[in-house]
Amino acid sequence: MREALETVLLAVIVFLLLNAMTARFRVEGQSMEATLHEGQFLLISKVSYWFNSPQRGDVVVFHPPSSPGVDYIKRIVGLPGEQVSIQGGSIWIDGAPIDEPYIANANPYSGAWTLGEGEYFVLGDNRANSSDSHSWGPLQSDNVVGKAWVSYWPPEHWSLVAHHSFEEVVDEGE
Repeated sequence: MREALETVLLAVIVFLLLNAMTARFRVEGQSMEATLHEGQFLLISKVSYWFNSPQRGDVVVFHPPSSPGVDYIKRIVGLPGEQVSIQGGSIWIDGAPIDEPYIANANPYSGAWTLGEGEYFVLGDNRANSSDSHSWGPLQSDNVVGKAWVSYWPPEHWSLVAHHSFEEVVDEGE
């Protein structure tokens, strides 16, 4: 009986640790096409941002300000303190354009946003079909659930989730 209790207790501890460090997420909609697809299941790392801040190019799961009980998935393009502008289908950070080879189509909209402390600008890779920061504003860091890590279903999509690394954005005036 003691061994059975120890096994159950160990299983409960492992389960609680895994749930504290990870989350599961199902991609719904087409906002992240062609990077992620409808019905794909992902493992999310909650630990990724315990010691480091989110970076430009990270694919993150979060609670949008307009629907706190729902999870969205988008890519971070703007970091705290930056000026983000969208013009002519391109993203500009502090006056410098960024290269985005992962987007499905150009931005059909324009605008400018200044990010405050703890604010991120997130966009879907399928810009014409995405509810994101261009429509509801910056994302607060407290709303970030974690970083998309592994695609585990369906089997043909088994892989690490592709995050894009950017060269450092440099002001055009420098």
